Amino acid sequence: MAWHSDLHKRKPTGGRSRPWRGKRKFEQGGPPAETKIGERYAVTRRVRGGGVKTHLLSTNTAQVSDPTTGNTRTVKILKVVENPSNTDYDRRGIITKGARIETELGTAKVTSKPGQDGVVNAVIVEGKGKA
Repeated sequence: MAWHSDLHKRKPTGGRSRPWRGKRKFEQGGPPAETKIGERYAVTRRVRGGGVKTHLLSTNTAQVSDPTTGNTRTVKILKVVENPSNTDYDRRGIITKGARIETELGTAKVTSKPGQDGVVNAVIVEGKGKA
């Protein structure tokens, strides 16, 4: 649970609740990976609890699934069509979960988190052919 979960809220009586402590080092997040289209480049970082996350900084391939046939193929990413999470990401061509990408098989929607999973998984929305 994040440190700032309820520190900004008021008490049931309506009075103001003062934070009982400040921020802690282990509660901070990291900078976003901002995955771009390019030659595959990923870095691994240790996270709280000793786990490892793979931050994908750039890639030019995606694992695209066709829900009608159930097939999955690794195809080339041509461009980022739109990114509804952030209009600035939309303009800069940043790939995040929910972004629409143009692939060799057609337009696909990203279903993975490239900045945390280290891979771009997508599902075809408008296809050109069979996967």
